[in-house]
Amino acid sequence: MKKQCYFEENGISHIDYKDVATLKKFTNPHGRMIAGRHSGVSSRNQRALSNAIKRARFMGLLPYIEA
Repeated sequence: MKKQCYFEENGISHIDYKDVATLKKFTNPHGRMIAGRHSGVSSRNQRALSNAIKRARFMGLLPYIEA
């Protein structure tokens, strides 16, 4: 059975880089992004998610790596 997209399931149309709690769900404990095939996120939302995570890292809201 295929996983449903988290964002389509919860009615989230815009992935915001300031929503750190949601972005942390899609990073592993080391701070790396989880692939779309593992998280079940659709390809369109996965691209938006990766851009949001990169922006949040640049702004200092998310760490690049967890030691």
